[in-house]
Amino acid sequence: MLQVAVPAVIGCAVGVAAGNLLAVPMLGKTAQVYGVGSLTVPVWVSLAVPLAMLGLVVVTAVAIALRAGRMSAVQAIATGRAPRPAHGYRAHRLFGRARHLPRPVTIGLAGPFARPARTMVTLAAIVFGVTAVIFAAGLRTSLNRVQADLSHAASEQVQVLLGGRQGLVLINGHSSAHLSLAAQEHAVQAALRAQRGTLHYVAEANSQISVLGLAGQLSVAGFDGDASWTGYAMIAGHWYSGPGQVDVNTAFLHDTGTAVGDKYTLTSGGKHTTVQIAGEVFDTADSKPEMIGALSTLSAVDPGLAPNEYQVGLAPGTNTGSYVNALSHVLGKGYLVEVNNSGGAVLPAILGLVGALTLLIAVVAGLGVLNTVVLQTRERVHDLGVFKAVGMTPRQTIAMVVSTVAGIGLAAGFIAIPAGVELHRYVLPVMGNAAQTGLPASVLNVYHTPELILLTLSGLAIAVAGALAPASWAARTPTAFALRAE
Repeated sequence: MLQVAVPAVIGCAVGVAAGNLLAVPMLGKTAQVYGVGSLTVPVWVSLAVPLAMLGLVVVTAVAIALRAGRMSAVQAIATGRAPRPAHGYRAHRLFGRARHLPRPVTIGLAGPFARPARTMVTLAAIVFGVTAVIFAAGLRTSLNRVQADLSHAASEQVQVLLGGRQGLVLINGHSSAHLSLAAQEHAVQAALRAQRGTLHYVAEANSQISVLGLAGQLSVAGFDGDASWTGYAMIAGHWYSGPGQVDVNTAFLHDTGTAVGDKYTLTSGGKHTTVQIAGEVFDTADSKPEMIGALSTLSAVDPGLAPNEYQVGLAPGTNTGSYVNALSHVLGKGYLVEVNNSGGAVLPAILGLVGALTLLIAVVAGLGVLNTVVLQTRERVHDLGVFKAVGMTPRQTIAMVVSTVAGIGLAAGFIAIPAGVELHRYVLPVMGNAAQTGLPASVLNVYHTPELILLTLSGLAIAVAGALAPASWAARTPTAFALRAE
């Protein structure tokens, strides 16, 4: 137990220091993104994590230590000199019949069957590593799609903000005049129609209203025209199309107890309007209930609802920066024309954290392979001497040692495919529930067969990377030294 506990204590101490050093820049970036001041790792975490790891090490080592303690002296002296009878010999005979594979490779492929318990431990380590890689790849794709769906940056590339009901507009850079909202809309629409590269545009009105039956305020977004192209991802149902139809987010359905297809009566300021819920849109709206529909439908309950911005979709091949500059020049300084780049600061921090954790798990899996191959190579050093004596070259030796874990790596990759996919399908809805939103199918269905095949090969990569160092040592070991080894 002490042979395991001493390096475990050192590893935990180094791990706590390294973990805190890695956490400082990540927490600093997170605090900057969310504007919450300084963030640090709590002291209890730095104490609880190493203690938990030490407990895990002890529990893992107890079974092996008890077995060693109960072993007789004769068994202990004989252990490790050769596999027990019938362990792996059938596999050696079976792989020996594979005439299309080099003999060093077949010897290596049959090696894991001599130590099935050790092989299962190595298999589990690689499965965990590949599962983390598959999950991280899917999570990265899903988060990219979440950002794209929430920002609508792919469809609403440009936004034009109006000045209000009595906006101050500079004309020709000299005189100024107070223009009505209708005049502002007319000016923006004329400029958008004349601007080369404009594909779609629609006026949008945003407001917060108090509705009977809701504890907080209801966010409303009314569009004055066809807005089906604006890029809202649908979780269920369809985009509103007829009179009185609206789309709502998950928070609205949860707070009101309604479902897609139901009718709901909006009561605000003494006005009553009955709408039909046509679909559930993917929009967190800061975890607040939200309703989206035609401006004519929503203005019935909120007469003060008026357009405050225009969403603009550009034709393919249009340079966004040039378009914004040209439109700003035409409209003048009374309007704010900007590129839609919302949500871009949060995602890199999250993806950086996911990548760092995945790399650590993959490295741990590789170290597990390294430990196993070193142990196997040391145990079979006399066999290596025999192989070298009958003519095995250094390259063949490396191929044999690497082959002992190559098959395990491939098997682990195939086992990890359903594990990684199911982990992704479990974690993503949990993340959505934390943000009080459902998720569209496009966010969940991110894996494709070619990608999964490539990700499966990461198991082989982890196995080979962990085996290369002991394989190189075995290839350099002199024949006489290996033959004399016990």
